[in-house]
Amino acid sequence: MDWLDALQDLRSRRIPAVIVTLATVRGHAPRNGGAKMVVSPDAVHGTVGGGNLEQTAIEQARRMLADGTAEPELLALTLSDKAVTEYGVQCCGGEVTMLLEPIRVTPTVAVFGLGHVGLELARILARHELDLVLVDSRDEMLAEERIGAPGERGPLGDAVARVRVVHAPVPETALADLAPGAHVLVMTHDHVEDLAIVDQALRRPGLASVGLIGSSSKWARFRTKLHELGQTDADLARVTTPIGIPEVSGKQPAVIAVSVAARILQLIDEAAAVE
Repeated sequence: MDWLDALQDLRSRRIPAVIVTLATVRGHAPRNGGAKMVVSPDAVHGTVGGGNLEQTAIEQARRMLADGTAEPELLALTLSDKAVTEYGVQCCGGEVTMLLEPIRVTPTVAVFGLGHVGLELARILARHELDLVLVDSRDEMLAEERIGAPGERGPLGDAVARVRVVHAPVPETALADLAPGAHVLVMTHDHVEDLAIVDQALRRPGLASVGLIGSSSKWARFRTKLHELGQTDADLARVTTPIGIPEVSGKQPAVIAVSVAARILQLIDEAAAVE
């Protein structure tokens, strides 16, 4: 498998990676400029020349993966018998610079409920590089004249996210199609729907977070109902409510959406460091 096929395979399996490119070569080196390899947490595909330079690049790439680094980095090495190295000596006589580009897993955010707050939230999240799933049991909430055509026109016309619109009369069924590591936000028009989605989300393995819009009294009622449905205190601890960041307060839909979006983006960055 070459590096490009490997990268496509890793992205399809939602595994982060770093592309290592031999950017510049001065003098002699094991490979010419432009050579590439792909480093994932537990595999390497392709080669930039083997030996010390390659192992050094692999270790640096894996540090970047562990730290959740988003920005590319440069790594310069001298291939000389006088150079002190951790992984042996390469005395080709040249100097190389490698470009390490992290390829993070595209995060998934699912918004259940496209009411006033849900639509404002979708407008914000759609402008980020992610997979955005918009779910509602009401067909009219998802009508093109209301939300537009993602990436083309209307409220979601400037979307850069990959937007998937799902009309689900039983909205909790949409949980089964979410990618591992998805963030779920529950804000439907109906507390019965909210309860069913939260209950099933807690039974769906691999979700990164579950957020529920609402008051403390709503959550108190939900806790009782969820316990009756067999959820434990440990299960309920996975639910964040209210959602958003406390520094942004207000009850207007757009304000709530800003607060919730800010918190989700924080969670995405925090998750990137441990993927």
